[in-house]
Amino acid sequence: MGKVIIASIAPEETRMAMLEDGELMEASVERTDAGHIVGNIYKGKIKNVLPGMQAAFIDIGRDKNAFLYVGDIFPRFASHSAQADDVLTIGQDILVQIAKDAGGTKGPRATTHLTLPGRYVVLMPTVDFIGISRRIADDAERERLKVIAEKVRPAGMGIIVRTVAEGKSAEDLARDVHYLSNLWNALTARAKRVNAPALLYRDVDLVIRIVRDYLSHDIEQFILDNREAYGRVCDLLSYNSPELLPRVKLHQGPDAIFEHYGVEAELEKLGKRHIWLKCGGYIVIDQTEALTVIDVNTGKFVGKTNLADTVFRANLEAAAEIARQLRLRDIGGIIIIDFIDMDSEEHQQAVLAALEEKLKKDRTKTNVLGLTGLGLVEMTRKKTRQNLESVIYSVCPWCEGRGRLQSPETVVINIRRQLRKITAENGPVRPLLIQAHPRVAEVLLREGQLARMEQEFSRTLTVEPVEAMHPETFSILLGQLS
Repeated sequence: MGKVIIASIAPEETRMAMLEDGELMEASVERTDAGHIVGNIYKGKIKNVLPGMQAAFIDIGRDKNAFLYVGDIFPRFASHSAQADDVLTIGQDILVQIAKDAGGTKGPRATTHLTLPGRYVVLMPTVDFIGISRRIADDAERERLKVIAEKVRPAGMGIIVRTVAEGKSAEDLARDVHYLSNLWNALTARAKRVNAPALLYRDVDLVIRIVRDYLSHDIEQFILDNREAYGRVCDLLSYNSPELLPRVKLHQGPDAIFEHYGVEAELEKLGKRHIWLKCGGYIVIDQTEALTVIDVNTGKFVGKTNLADTVFRANLEAAAEIARQLRLRDIGGIIIIDFIDMDSEEHQQAVLAALEEKLKKDRTKTNVLGLTGLGLVEMTRKKTRQNLESVIYSVCPWCEGRGRLQSPETVVINIRRQLRKITAENGPVRPLLIQAHPRVAEVLLREGQLARMEQEFSRTLTVEPVEAMHPETFSILLGQLS
């Protein structure tokens, strides 16, 4: 089946899935009301400079200010001797591009190294540089594209030649550069006219980004379920890649496109911590703000020969699934993997090699650092946009992301502690009403429990279960004296 891209477009969101040989490997969701700001260019105003953090906060006209690190302005200033306030002034206007989405309490991260992505090249108006996609492996082709890039790039500007430019003519690249140069000129002209904060350039929506960033000759089909989006894609391809037009299809079946291709059921699994492997083992993924930890377990897999072989086979399968899950969930940042312990150094290196080989298919930059002294695999994966989990899910309002709640027995002990405090105040011995979640009320009403508490605190106690109450909270209300 090869590689197939499926797009489901609804008024409230656009979803993209990439299948490789029928298996879901990547997914993206873009919500209409949330907006997409990575890649957007703003004329911002510096609101605050923090020399101690070598950074500044930039008002870009959104609810959160953007965070600008001094190293993202001028690399030559990113030394210990440079200070943020040497190069930034409060109230100063500045052109910035969003490099990383806001996450949690943090605002979006900005840079002054502006880029304008096209179909075949990325224009870098602020630097003098030529780069060739690392995915183009042929040395002769790399050299050919470098020569073309030197000829077509505007004076004093840089360009990066993208993977889809492989085999393309100088005219194709020149047309792309011409369009991006005109876009840059229009952007800078607007920047002179408007007051900060102002949006100068909005990156294209997910459907067009799929064409720009994903649709290459190794994609066998691009299937959409929306006629208007299908028309936009065909119009764009007829201009820059007409040879790919036959690969674009409009889904018109009676069933939903994601259900038809089995994607919906796979997406529902993304919220689960446990992922079962075909061999019977499983991996557990736990994400924190600082890093992601992945644990590998043999589970039901008992093997057929010896323990070392069983562990090795489970780890090899886990390495492939971990690479898939990192892409699928778009997990970024620091990642620690705890494979099942292997005594053989040969097996350890083979598992590392298998992980690195699978990660080569990942469009996002990854770096496997190797094994720590404890036998853990350290790696990083670049993080830019909100990952799929943070878009689809929100933090649990009950446990606030801990994954655990205080047990009903613990809450009852807290209630008794509060009752002792009330009794110590030596007020009138008035009856009390205890309101608590039904699970807590059940423990309070166990045989003899309430009577013992009434005896200890010398007052009448009434328990009222309240379904809407948080399982960890309770209320103690004073009743009327009889």
